[in-house]
Amino acid sequence: MQKKWWHGKVAYQIYPKSFKDTTGSGIGDLNGVTEKLDYLKSLGVDIIWISPCYVSPLADEGYDIADYYKIDPRFGTNGDMWRLISEAKKRDMYILMDLVVNHCSDEHEWFQKALADPYGKYAGYFYFEKAVDGHAPNNWRSYFGGSAWEKVPGTDLYYLHLFHKKQPDLNWENRELREEIYKMMNWWLDRGVAGFRLDAIMNIKKALPFEAYNYEPDRDDGMCRASRMIQDAKGIGDILAEMRDRTFKPHNAFSVGEIFNNTNEQIPEFIGDNGYFSSMFDFRETILGASDKGWYDFEPVTPDEYRDACFMTQRVVDDQGMVSTIIENHDEPRGVSRYIPEGDLTDRSKKFLAVMQFMQKGLPFIYQGQEIGMENVVLHSIDEVDDISTIDEFKVAREAGLSDEAALKLVNTYSRDNARTPMQWDDSEHAGFTTGTPWLPVNPNYRQEGATSPVSADDPEIKPVNVAAENRDPDSVLNWYRKLTSLRKNSDYSDTIVYGEFIPFMEDQSNFMSFYRKGKAQTLLVLGNYRNERREVKLPGEVRQVVLNTCEDFSVKDGVLTMDGYQAVVLEMR
Repeated sequence: MQKKWWHGKVAYQIYPKSFKDTTGSGIGDLNGVTEKLDYLKSLGVDIIWISPCYVSPLADEGYDIADYYKIDPRFGTNGDMWRLISEAKKRDMYILMDLVVNHCSDEHEWFQKALADPYGKYAGYFYFEKAVDGHAPNNWRSYFGGSAWEKVPGTDLYYLHLFHKKQPDLNWENRELREEIYKMMNWWLDRGVAGFRLDAIMNIKKALPFEAYNYEPDRDDGMCRASRMIQDAKGIGDILAEMRDRTFKPHNAFSVGEIFNNTNEQIPEFIGDNGYFSSMFDFRETILGASDKGWYDFEPVTPDEYRDACFMTQRVVDDQGMVSTIIENHDEPRGVSRYIPEGDLTDRSKKFLAVMQFMQKGLPFIYQGQEIGMENVVLHSIDEVDDISTIDEFKVAREAGLSDEAALKLVNTYSRDNARTPMQWDDSEHAGFTTGTPWLPVNPNYRQEGATSPVSADDPEIKPVNVAAENRDPDSVLNWYRKLTSLRKNSDYSDTIVYGEFIPFMEDQSNFMSFYRKGKAQTLLVLGNYRNERREVKLPGEVRQVVLNTCEDFSVKDGVLTMDGYQAVVLEMR
């Protein structure tokens, strides 16, 4: 693997609508991001990925773009973006924009022109298909529920939308469309954007012709999930290579793809030395327990399943490229609420997960609030939900026979709104996010009431989850993340952590997640007790130094380490 400028960095995702509001509108903005750059720098962040902030009707919270060249007034102006880029550069930080090019908004000028002339030039920018026997061209179900096909008013045509009906899919078979996209990407890169995160990018190549790909239904609605067609779509590599050569390469830009449904054999093509992207996210653990039937059929993730998924990615990727590791993002519930068994959620177990992420081989992405241990929120009614996919899953669960109460419990477990509640800055009203009314309710655990349980029974204080409180607490989750980012950049260890070999250790032990990182300079052993009970671990050799330890105690007798519940340690071995 060739070394690249971004390999040793730490990345951070911002969901701007929920990060920091400077106007009192109840919606976060770009000036709020600029205001918090010094905070992010103190956290050890180098690369900042900003979720979509382009002009949008927000049918899917900005992932439906109506103008690729303009910042939405809700978030500020283009001038605010130039200022953010400039201020970030002063701090040796890089700004990534989220780019959605599988689809756009139905309010985009292209689609409006296509509707005005369904057989004209701009109709070719989309998939306008004739009805088949009076019905939609095939039985694909959109990712947000219902048919992926919508009737074009006044015609016998349908248009394809793999997501919301207000998100028509762009036709990547059309060279003129591709040229428009590359021109737009280079426009942003020329103005200082360091790169892009590519949303839903595996969907840009369709299985054609559409009528040939009716699939066996996977639900009682007679439809099949849209992602099924990715297995039959041919030639995506040609398009992605063209995008790389026309945009990323000339700018030495960083790119990270939202890659699903790829084969192991495709990994070098996607993120190898001449891959389509700089990196791709590791989603293997996020799909654990999933079911095509819907959330009501999901299974909880066990510690062993989480470990095995992470280890599988490490084995498969190996030295072929640099994967990007995550615990959560804007499309997932809070990771600590999902991957820590119910009843075990403490500061220590949150630190455990952080160690496991940061010590694996890859580029770590922190999602906003992850660094302070933000948790899922408790909603009391489906009327409190904003997310369109959650509303659909609630409906699917009710139709499957679940009660309102049981369906709402699924919402509180799996909803994307859990990760979209406002960032918790302090204990003032609305957690310091806004002086107005926040667009989503703030998790009440930003104050002491309802906060996470204490780490130790000897500490009766219930700790609030907010930046200001955790800044003051040297033993907080926030300051633990600072230790991890500092270790990654420590010249004594960075080469091993960034490039060292990943080797599982004691993989046969249940509720235990441990591995070596072997580099030229040293061997690090990462030990994680993935349960609330103590365990004894026979050390494989002599410890040269305890590099990190989530507990005060490090008790070794006759080569046996006694580990407390959810203790994680990083050891330099002789």
